[in-house]
Amino acid sequence: MSEHDAPGLAASRGGAPMLSRAAWARILPFLTYMLFIGIADVLGRLGFSAAELRWLYAVKVGAVVLVLAYFWREYSELASWRLPARAALTAVVVGVIVLVLWVNLGAGWMTIGTPAGFDPTTAGLIDWPLVAVRIAGAALVVPVMEELFWRSFLMRWIDASDFQSVEPSQVSARSVIITSVLFGFEHNLWLAGIVAGLAYIALFMRHRTIWSPILAHAVTNGLLGVWVVYTGSWSYW
Repeated sequence: MSEHDAPGLAASRGGAPMLSRAAWARILPFLTYMLFIGIADVLGRLGFSAAELRWLYAVKVGAVVLVLAYFWREYSELASWRLPARAALTAVVVGVIVLVLWVNLGAGWMTIGTPAGFDPTTAGLIDWPLVAVRIAGAALVVPVMEELFWRSFLMRWIDASDFQSVEPSQVSARSVIITSVLFGFEHNLWLAGIVAGLAYIALFMRHRTIWSPILAHAVTNGLLGVWVVYTGSWSYW
């Protein structure tokens, strides 16, 4: 197996690997994150309380960081910061707008299920190390992991297995719709998720660098963390 072969599945399109090493480099961090969500669910069903599982988030984020670090050389789109000041400001503004919409698109029909949330309090007092880990993970790790998967990989891969050859500004409407809907239903607030996905896609297509949606996503998640702690709205975590 050469260094460019996919580890695992070898399904092909015209004889070429359907999932290249570059694809797996963007898939595996996301799968690692989702795996820990499944682990938390199983442990909860086995009787572990939410309080007992709070530090599992730190383990999850740490595992994702390790996978990202392992594949770091594969992320050519992250090799340099190519985001002019005006584009960066636009991304920040979009991130703030998405946050405002996120906390206001919570009507019953806009949600799926009832999330347990993440309550970092002990005997009514906030556990600040837990809060720090949660906000850092959500603002610094999750945006990189999710944007590499959803926007850099999946959105372009739907159009071509050689997804790195697809210019962000040239992705099809089909790819935009599919990935924004899937991204939306990854979240309890599905409508807010779809809106966020569309906003991040628009930034990627306009600025043609993944750093733009990563920045917007980081602003949304970071400020959401501050808002959650300030209001005690733990269900949004």
